[in-house]
Amino acid sequence: MNPSDYHVAELPTYAAREMIGRMVAAIESAPLVAVHSVDSAGVVRFCNRSCAELCGLSPQEAIGLPVRQLLSYGERQAEYEAVVAEVWRSGRPSPSGDWLVHTLSGSDVWLYSTRVPIFQDGAVKQIFCMDVDVTARKREESALLAAGANFRQMFLRSGDAILLLRNGLIEDANPSALRLFKCPEVTRLQGRGLADFSPLQQPAGGLSAPALAQLEKQAHEQGNCRFDWRYLDCDGNLFWGEVLLTAITLNHEHLFYVVVRDISSRKNAERALYLAAQVFENSRDAILLSDRNRRIIAINRAYTEITGCTADEMVGEPLSVYRSGGEDESFYREIWNQIDATDHWQGEIWARRRSGELFPAWLALTAIRDSHDRISNYMGILSDITERKRSEEHTRHLAEHDFLTDLPNRVLLLDRLSLALTAARRNSTMLAILFLDLDRFKEINDTLGHQVGDLLLKEVAARLLKCVRKVDTVSRQGGDEFVIILADIGGIDHAAHVAETVRHAITQPYHLGEHELNISTSIGVAIYPSDGDDIDTLIKNADTAMYHAKQGGRNNFQFFSGEMNERIVERTSFENGLRRALEEQQFELVFQPELDIRSGALIGVEALIRWRHPELGLLLPERFIAIAEEAGLMQGIGSWVLRRACRRARGWHDAGHPLVVAVNLSLAQFMHKDLARTVREALSESGLQPHYLELELTEGLIMKGGHTVADTLSALRGLGIRLSIDDFGTGYSRLDQLKDYPIDKLKIAQAFMRNGGDATAIRTIIAMARSMHMKVIAEGVETAEQLEFLRRHDCDQYQGHYADRQVQASGLSRLLH
Repeated sequence: MNPSDYHVAELPTYAAREMIGRMVAAIESAPLVAVHSVDSAGVVRFCNRSCAELCGLSPQEAIGLPVRQLLSYGERQAEYEAVVAEVWRSGRPSPSGDWLVHTLSGSDVWLYSTRVPIFQDGAVKQIFCMDVDVTARKREESALLAAGANFRQMFLRSGDAILLLRNGLIEDANPSALRLFKCPEVTRLQGRGLADFSPLQQPAGGLSAPALAQLEKQAHEQGNCRFDWRYLDCDGNLFWGEVLLTAITLNHEHLFYVVVRDISSRKNAERALYLAAQVFENSRDAILLSDRNRRIIAINRAYTEITGCTADEMVGEPLSVYRSGGEDESFYREIWNQIDATDHWQGEIWARRRSGELFPAWLALTAIRDSHDRISNYMGILSDITERKRSEEHTRHLAEHDFLTDLPNRVLLLDRLSLALTAARRNSTMLAILFLDLDRFKEINDTLGHQVGDLLLKEVAARLLKCVRKVDTVSRQGGDEFVIILADIGGIDHAAHVAETVRHAITQPYHLGEHELNISTSIGVAIYPSDGDDIDTLIKNADTAMYHAKQGGRNNFQFFSGEMNERIVERTSFENGLRRALEEQQFELVFQPELDIRSGALIGVEALIRWRHPELGLLLPERFIAIAEEAGLMQGIGSWVLRRACRRARGWHDAGHPLVVAVNLSLAQFMHKDLARTVREALSESGLQPHYLELELTEGLIMKGGHTVADTLSALRGLGIRLSIDDFGTGYSRLDQLKDYPIDKLKIAQAFMRNGGDATAIRTIIAMARSMHMKVIAEGVETAEQLEFLRRHDCDQYQGHYADRQVQASGLSRLLH
């Protein structure tokens, strides 16, 4: 049967699955047709029960054996293999015919055989062979030939329909023919041709009458002709017949002896097989079939398109090959328990493509049972649901985020706050809620319109996100209200710093089209657990604190706790004072002398910052540097110190005192991408030669700098300046680290000079510096004895109170002040 005889309509996935299941089960248990399939190597890949019994084996024993071992064609073996080879080559079914076959069980049988190619990805992958045992028919034919005298009796008693045609018209028909054609009397057949009991066209498309004429001509020339034909019985019903058309001569007349056997069951099996193959191959969902041992026997084209795995890679593999590794063994154990109970399981899994990429999939697994209610196969249908999941995620995002700013809305905020509170309770940590309201936002909406107001809200949202960490949450509650969750804070100072950072960010000018806007915000802060231990209480208290902030004049933040407010007000005041100090240049520099140990000459100074506070007087760095670092002010302060120190050093040079000036770098300065440019500008503005500038770094700064340390130090050294390590010996740097950096000097930490000095540590540091060709300077030298010790051990320079007294005694003190 030609595959073009059948036309397959597209079926829904569930219908295709049920259809394939029924077809596989039908072929598995078909009693009339022995079905087996072979691959290109001639190895049996499928064998139904009828075929296995014909060979004296079970289906499981037959699968995997060479077909030549099961069925031998004797003298016609080469002819049979040529026919099979032509099917592989042409991709078309072979002509049906009778073959005498010797089976593995030792019996000789006549088989009426048809071979149908099965395609996958446009190429023949297997050949399905359908064999009908016609041994009984052959015996009847032999009996007819051997018993011409009893022809009439056998004509009447034959189980096959027999017709006699004279001049192309039916002259006689036996009882079996009347039953087959559903004619009550022979007269309904007599005088009519075979074309009268045929549809206008055969399934292949040709007209019945001309085709029959050609077949009769062939039978007349060759003696007989065998073919399959579609008939119409007397009731108008279609059926398939296997026809043997034999030309005979009687009384010098040419007659046709026609034997017709009903093969509708076989044709239905062929059609079922073809439809199953077409549905299987053309399904948009990935389908795989396995045997009862859960080893894959076939996959369709969609499976390859979705996963990238080919049939050659999959066939023979266990079903577990599709596992992604994202689910544990108990998950799959539950799947097979359900299939054993109900023959079906479906659900969502993670699948893996050939490239290793994971993707979400919907899997339906079905057990297929044979006529004895035993599982013969398993079928899996896999659907890629990536787009569906993406759509669901988009829908969920819309439900949980503000449409204007894309920030989490109240629904998602409450969910995240619940998780943050759970974590805070479990870890005994603190968290903060910041409730923000924009000051006089309604005036902007009323005067400039909602479009400008919306642009402003979007810009505010973007600025808020830059003020917090990734673990924090910024949410818009509606209107001009925002809520921030600060998870796992170390203390209230953290919350205060973020609140001030937010306030400062929001107060910066907004350029929205032709409008330049300035707004402020009032912020309320509530702390867990001191201000509440549940969601509603914390949000309510933060909201209350926000109203207090508005009552306090807006553009500020308030803690819910009065005690906290007092502490934070002081801290905030100090931080704001630092900002004013930088703007108003309230800082001063003092210079600590550095002397050469051998000559006692003043060779350099270290620049040290002081803050002349308007109310508190002169403050040392210990009072304000830590706050400046937390407030993000060290970049500005450090740049001021660098420029001022370079100008002072140039002034000394002009006065005839070429001194090296040392400036300490903070971590914020060192990590800033424009450090080299800032140093270059300070040198250029002052006119100071680069080798008279020394930048001091701590061991901790180098350790925290990461992989960019070497690049930054190289860039600075490329400017021609000097580099030193301050407070050496108190950090965690190693010798093998320092030797990779362009360091000029080590400063022995002041701690090693206390209580008479740590002689062993000092000698070790000096020896280390000598091995790396570095200068050594000791800090905190207080006495002549300490200086003498350093001189004996070949230290290069020193500084401290003893050095200050030496400078004052020499009259150089006025130069430094």
